Amino acid sequence: MTRISIVAFCLFGLLAACGTEKESAGNAALFEKDNLVAWCVVPFDSTERTPEERAQMLHELGFSKFAYDWRLKHLDSFTEEVNALKKNGIEMSSVWFWINGEPGKVIDDVNERILGMIRDNNIKTELWVSFNNSYFEGLDDEGKLDKAVSAVRYIRDRAQELGCTVALYNHGDWFGEPGNQVKIIEKLGTGDVSIVYNFHHARHQVERFPELLQMMMPYLSTINLNGMRPDGPMILPLGQGDLELGMLKTLKASGYDGAIGILGHVEDADVRVILDGNLQGLKSLLGEMGETEALATY
Repeated sequence: MTRISIVAFCLFGLLAACGTEKESAGNAALFEKDNLVAWCVVPFDSTERTPEERAQMLHELGFSKFAYDWRLKHLDSFTEEVNALKKNGIEMSSVWFWINGEPGKVIDDVNERILGMIRDNNIKTELWVSFNNSYFEGLDDEGKLDKAVSAVRYIRDRAQELGCTVALYNHGDWFGEPGNQVKIIEKLGTGDVSIVYNFHHARHQVERFPELLQMMMPYLSTINLNGMRPDGPMILPLGQGDLELGMLKTLKASGYDGAIGILGHVEDADVRVILDGNLQGLKSLLGEMGETEALATY
């Protein structure tokens, strides 16, 4: 085990031990199955399920929430996706909103198309916003912050017109750093923008997780889980890493009560197999944590 791993385990254990008494009754259901969100599903399915087949698969696995990831070829069937999810009692709780931008514009034609589809289908959801690092090319940190605040404010306002909300998604680079996301939210000063934190994009932050969690806590809406080893790989099934058990204990002890994301993020695989493997891994971890009430919901 690396020195970083040892330090991280100590930090996770200490915070978990100190936080147990402070644990909020509000997060008693944190790991229960109806608090789980299926994520990275649509583009990561070797079987290329139809929207109806995908919704049925999610229902059979017991998911009631679904975060919609996409590639251009999938957008033509968005309305079909919405209807299939409704038929199977699944909420489209979030929609991926990747910003490349165009000269003179905050968002591009694809982003406009997504906003139009959300409007036309009367979806009330959360936009998971992240930026291509080229969006901030040539700017110093202050310039990046100013541009990000202006862009997020614009996207937030457009989302609010549709009855939707915005969450900042850590996908790497400058915008993916939690400290920068907190600065953006605080400079906005409105308290209506949240954060999605992804374990798989945060392997370089494992030793700082307790500190970063504390920083993000006022704004966190979702945490997407992954098996965690400091030296990778980026995508690892839950329960096969060295650190995710300690991170989950720290998360529970912190009082966090937002959603928990389960990944299907594996190329060239049947996404049902990947999602189910991560569900089984989470169940094993919850058993080690003594989360008997949560386990009873699986």
